[in-house]
Amino acid sequence: MDRHLRRLIAFPCAGDTLVGTLDEGSGNTGLLIVSGGNEVRMGAHRGMASLAARLAATGTPVFRYDRRGVGDSTGENHGFLESAPDIAAAAATFAAEAGIRRLVAFGNCDAATALALFHGVAGIDALVLANPWVVGSGDDLPPAAAIRARYAERLRDPRQWARLVSGGINLRKLYSGLSKIFANQSEADSALTQRFVEALDGIATPVTILLASRDATALAFMDAIRAVKIRAVIQTLDTASHSFAREADQAALESILRGVLA
Repeated sequence: MDRHLRRLIAFPCAGDTLVGTLDEGSGNTGLLIVSGGNEVRMGAHRGMASLAARLAATGTPVFRYDRRGVGDSTGENHGFLESAPDIAAAAATFAAEAGIRRLVAFGNCDAATALALFHGVAGIDALVLANPWVVGSGDDLPPAAAIRARYAERLRDPRQWARLVSGGINLRKLYSGLSKIFANQSEADSALTQRFVEALDGIATPVTILLASRDATALAFMDAIRAVKIRAVIQTLDTASHSFAREADQAALESILRGVLA
C-alpha cells in the first residue's frame, strides 16, 4: 500500500471560500466525493473520511469538500439545487492540486441528484450516484413508496393484524399513511424526477446508480423511475442503511467505486 498525505485546501467559489480535504494518491484517476444534505465532508460516522483514506492508500487521490454554508466553508447554504458552482470549483481545484487526468464523482442522496444535474459543468468522466433524491415532501411522513413497502411487510405479519384488532395501532397515523399512498400526485410526476432523467439522457458519461434496497429514499427513487427508461447501470444492495454504515455495506460500496475507478 502507498503511504499518503491528507491536506486541507481552501479555494474560492462565487465570492466565498470552500474548504476541502485531499487524500493524496499516486494515480491519475481521482474520486470527488460530494456530500449529501447538510452533511460535512467527513460523512456519516466518518464514513467518507475512512473511505478516502483506504482508496488513497492504494493509489487513488480523493477530494472531499464542504459546500457553501456547510461545515468549514463560508457563505449561505442554498441547498443542493444551487450547488453547481461548488461542484465545478471543487472539481477544478482537485484536478489542479492532484494532477488527475480522469475524474470520477460519487454522491449520496441529494448529492447524487446534484451530480446528475450539474456534472457537465465540472468535467466529470464517470458518476456513481447512491440513493438519488427525487421526491419533494411537504410533511413529516416518508415517501409514499416507502410507506407502501412498510405496509406490505406488515400485512404479511399476523401479529400486526392482532394489534389492529386490539387497538395497538395508531389509526390516525394509519390514515395519514394511506392518504399519502393514494394521493393524486405521485413521485413519477415530480419535476425533479424529470430533471434527473433528462440530465442523464443522451450523455456519454458512464453512470452507476447504487440503491440500498430497504432505504426510504431509494424506494422512492425506484418508484419514481418505474415507468421511464434511465440511462445507467443500476446496482442494488440488500440493506436499509441510507449511508451504507454497516461494515458489509461499506465494503460493497468501496468495491463498486474501485470498479468504476479502474
